[in-house]
This record gives sequence, structure tokens and C-alpha cells, in this order.
Amino acid sequence: MSKDSDGKAASGSSPVTELFSSRLALLLTTMGMAVGTGNIWRFPRILAKTGGGAFLIPWIIFLVAWSIPLLVLEFGMGRTSRRGCIGAFAKVGGKRLGFLGSFVAFCCTAIMFYYAVVTGWCLRYLVEAVSGGLSGLAGPSAEQAFLSFANSPTPVVFQFGALAVGALVVWRGVVRGVERANKILIPSLFVLLLIALIRSLTLPGAGAGLHFIFGVDWSALGQATTWLEALTQSAWSTGAGWGLMLTYGAYVKSSERIVSNAAITGVGNNAVSLIAAMVIIPAVFALAPAAIPADQLAELGGVQGMLKGGGPAATGLTFIWIPALFEQMPFGRLFTTLFFLTLFFAALSSLIAMMEMASRILIDLGLRRTRAVAAVGIVGLMCGIPSAINLGIFENQDWTWGVGLLLSGLFVAIAVIRYGPARFRRDALAKDESRRLGRVFDLWVTVAIPAQFAVMLVWWFNQSISWDPKGWWNPLARFTVGTCVVQWGVVLVIFIALNRLLVRLSLREKV
Repeated sequence: MSKDSDGKAASGSSPVTELFSSRLALLLTTMGMAVGTGNIWRFPRILAKTGGGAFLIPWIIFLVAWSIPLLVLEFGMGRTSRRGCIGAFAKVGGKRLGFLGSFVAFCCTAIMFYYAVVTGWCLRYLVEAVSGGLSGLAGPSAEQAFLSFANSPTPVVFQFGALAVGALVVWRGVVRGVERANKILIPSLFVLLLIALIRSLTLPGAGAGLHFIFGVDWSALGQATTWLEALTQSAWSTGAGWGLMLTYGAYVKSSERIVSNAAITGVGNNAVSLIAAMVIIPAVFALAPAAIPADQLAELGGVQGMLKGGGPAATGLTFIWIPALFEQMPFGRLFTTLFFLTLFFAALSSLIAMMEMASRILIDLGLRRTRAVAAVGIVGLMCGIPSAINLGIFENQDWTWGVGLLLSGLFVAIAVIRYGPARFRRDALAKDESRRLGRVFDLWVTVAIPAQFAVMLVWWFNQSISWDPKGWWNPLARFTVGTCVVQWGVVLVIFIALNRLLVRLSLREKV
């Protein structure tokens, strides 16, 4: 790899024709990549599930230990190669390891298929909030309403709407489309969250929610679950190992500082998660006792049980209880609308990043942007329809490729290990950044990241086996080791077989 002065590939063969216009534009775009429904939808539930404040300590530790290092690696791979996942892995890890980049790209694309469905859910609930269609729904009635919607053809319509908006943004290019969209989406998201935060914290009884968030039960730190949930939440929420930061890195000027930008992205992502928790959890503590009959609340396990509850496809808190609780506020319909607008903006900004990642792969392979984006949109719609109309398929795909992100993170580290961490520092980072990280960085990439991957994967598979000791091997079951191994294996075999062709096309070499 070699660096140039103007941000374009030194070889002159790079397919990249545009760069982010400023550092602010870059940071807003990478924040849009990282911030998604996992911050607003998943994080408060996981925080509650693991006991509140004790979860925050390992969550912050793993931001530094796993997520930011991987973001740095991806950023560097993208900028120095000026290509998407396949070309970047071929240039950094060697042509024989190009298939690792193909897997990373496919893993993220497979998530895009059902993530467009989730974005569609957010859009649909935003429409219902504006029209007043969520009024009076709570508990069983809200759950039945969601299931009736999810098991009908209607989600496909909203999935199409989400993909159409994302495709329009990506079609316009990185500067005119992706960058401009995130300049609107991310500041708007922060403003909406802050409005909701102020309203939530001024509710009578909200202090109990804050105490739950920040009060530390030190005994919980002695439980492996707390640490492992924190590690997986950090890995999935920041976008580390997805190939998204790698893709955006291809459009970054050579003068940009990689380490600081990666750190700002990771810290900013965690800040959004924490603000979202401070919106949702105090509101639940303040409103639930008055809004829900005592016997029904007891059946849910109290306020904490509500927060922990998953509901169908883990939708319980967001799509079942939040509308009912926010309705109890003065101007409740307005705040319900703001909540789902915030959720939709977060989902859309991440969907745009996934569509750009997939489109970049096709552009590297020789397609024009317009055709690449059209292909991504059409394939995304067709491959996402099964998840849109069947929650069982949705949950299986979320399990398979969500856990697959751990493997993707390992593959990023393997490519850099193959290249040489010290050499990577010299080639990909500014001199002062490389010097400050030093050999600690090299050791971290070589030992710490693979070790964290091994611990996470073993734990998740152990969890899967404990859920179904007799059927854990079944590839047709929803949450098993077997379904992950078989689907991963099929994808890897295909990409190993196609590796030489895909690498040559991605590097613009003669086939």
C-alpha cells in the first residue's frame, strides 16, 4: 500500500472519484453509519437486562478494547486501498485472502436485507404516530397489532419505501447524496433526542430511572454475562467489523487523522446510546405504574421486567410499550411522533451506509453507480421479503449474521496481521499517530482482538447449546450453532471458489 497527497490512490487505478468535502462531513457520515436502531431500540433493553449501571463499566472498556481498534483498522484499509471490502482485503491481506473481504461484505449485506425491514417498521410506526393510529394501544392489544402487521404483506410496502429512500441517497453519490443526507439526519437526530431527554427527565418519578441507569451493583461485575453482553453490544452498535467504516474510508482525504476520527465515531455512538437510555428508562419508570394495571405490571415482572422483555422479534419495549407510555404525557402524540422520527432517522442513516457498502463492491467490479445502486435495491427487496413476512426467518437471519459480525471483525484483524501491524501503522496512519500507538497496538491487533473474538464466539455458541442441548446442531432451527455454521460455511465456500475472479475484477486487473 502507498499513500498520496490528494487522497486518491497513488496507482492511478482507483475507481474512487470523490472524497468527503470536510472533516465535519466525514464525522457526521461515520456517526450515521454507527448510530442505528441498536442505540435506541436494543441498548436500553440490554442495559436493563444486565442490571443497569454495572453494565456501563465493561461497555466503555470494550469500546476501547474492541470497537475503536477495529474502526481504526477498517478506516486505514479503506483509505490506503481506495476500494471496497474485496479490493481492500486483497491489497492488505494479499490476493488469496480476498474471500475474507467477500464474507465481510456479504455478512453486512445479509444484515441489510432484514435491516431494511426494521427501517420499514420504524417508518410505518412514524406514519401511525402522526395519524393517531397508535392511540389506545398497550400491552396485549399493541402486541397483537404488531403481529397482525408483521404477518401480513404490508411490511413489504414499508420495506420498499425504506430501500427506495436509501437508494435515492446512495445513487446521488458520496458527496451529493450520502454526505448531504447525514448532514441533515444526524444533527436532527441529536436535536430530537435532546428534546425527548429534557421531557423525559422532567417527568415526576424519572429519578428512579436515572438511579437504575447509573447505580452500580458491584456484584454484577462478577458475572460473565455482564461483560460478554457489554462486549457484544459494543461490537454490534459501533459498526466495528461490518466493513462500513472501511467503505467510507475509501473516500477520506489523506490528510485526515484516522485514530481520532475513529475514536470520535465510537465515543459519539456510545453517547447516543446513553442519551437514548436516559430518554426511555426514566420515562418507563415514571409512566408505567400509573398507565398499566398493577396485576398486569406484576405479570411483566414490574418496571424492570418491562424493560427486559423482548416481545416478538425483540420489539416489546419500542413498538408495544413506548407508544402507550408516551401517550400519558402532555402532548403525548407529539412526543410519540418525535420518538419514531428519531428511530427512523437512526435506522435510515445506517441503512444508507449498508447500501453504499454493497454498491461500492459492485462499482469496484465494474458497474456504474446507477446500475450498482439499482441492483442493490432490487436484490435487497427480494432477499428481504422472507424476513418481512415471516418473523421466524427474520429472527434466524438476525441471529446468524449478527453473530457472523464477530467473525467479520476477526477477518479484519487477520488481514492486518498478514500485512504486518507495524507496517500497517507506518503506511496507514499519520507519523505521530503511529508513534503514539507503537508496539502496544501491534500486540493488541495480534493477540487481544483474536482473544476477544474467541471468548465471544464460544460464549454465544455455549448459550445456543444451553437453549437446546439436543438440537443445537440443527441447521434448520432458528437459534442454533448448526444454522450459523452451515450458512457461514456455504458463503465461505462460494467466495473461496470465486476468489480469483472477484479479486481481479475488484483490482481492475485483466481476467
